[in-house]
Amino acid sequence: MDQSNLKPPAGAKHKKKRVGCGDGSGHGTFSTRGCKGQKSRSGRDLRPGFEGGQLPIIKRLPWTRGFTNVAKIEYSLVNVGDLRLFDANAEVSREALMESGLVKIARLPVKILGSGELDRPLTVKANKFSATAKSKIEAAGGKVEEI
Repeated sequence: MDQSNLKPPAGAKHKKKRVGCGDGSGHGTFSTRGCKGQKSRSGRDLRPGFEGGQLPIIKRLPWTRGFTNVAKIEYSLVNVGDLRLFDANAEVSREALMESGLVKIARLPVKILGSGELDRPLTVKANKFSATAKSKIEAAGGKVEEI
């Protein structure tokens, strides 16, 4: 076998559509452009989104500014002051926060923020801590554990 014997499979090649080559070509008279109108004329230049002078859909929709960060992580936020619900030396975990009602959405990671005051030692387990929350929990004699 040599290259001169190679052929594409049947149906893989198509004849080029020859428009404007007379009625015998099968694409004569209007040359596949229809009859009259802006799109049938030579030199037509319709930009994408042009709707014939009608107010385009892109202008009818409300503007969206900025962008949406797809990598953003949402957290269930709990303040240090809210941890006063727990007894001294208690272990505060995600499950304990769910039972107390401080965290409502189970699938979101938990972040402890530094708003409020803490007057008892607690062992707090969460996904993230702000710097002020960490210092307030440790100042009260508690421990911080990142999950």
